[in-house]
Amino acid sequence: MTTRDEAIHQAIGALQRLADLFNERRDEIARGAGLSVRQWQILEEVATEHFMPSMFAARGAVTPAAVSKLVRGLLERELIRASISTGDRRQRSFVLTAAGRKLLDGVRLTRQAAIDAVWADLPEAELLRFAKFGQKLGNRLEAYLAK
Repeated sequence: MTTRDEAIHQAIGALQRLADLFNERRDEIARGAGLSVRQWQILEEVATEHFMPSMFAARGAVTPAAVSKLVRGLLERELIRASISTGDRRQRSFVLTAAGRKLLDGVRLTRQAAIDAVWADLPEAELLRFAKFGQKLGNRLEAYLAK
């Protein structure tokens, strides 16, 4: 391999390591709150008041039945509440309960503490370069996948 090829593979290895570590930490945060990552994602979307199970299934590459099971679990734990949508009676609207808000607030605090511990003392210039490079790489990957 040439030096450039080695650099590319080192970058890919570093990116894979970061992705694995982010996934591992996300799993730990969710488990610490008694949630799966998908349940956490649903709570975050319900908090925005724009949660639609069918859209969640499509974006998350999971079946509608799997989303229904996740939603049912959150309803049974009384973390969310469902009602018939006023705009379209065929749809259900979801809101966080007080318990759901409290749990989500705790998860967000835990997540922010981890962000602060890892990122806060990194030089701003390095963070900005990393963000710019990440955006550029993401755009290139999206363009490649669209071919």
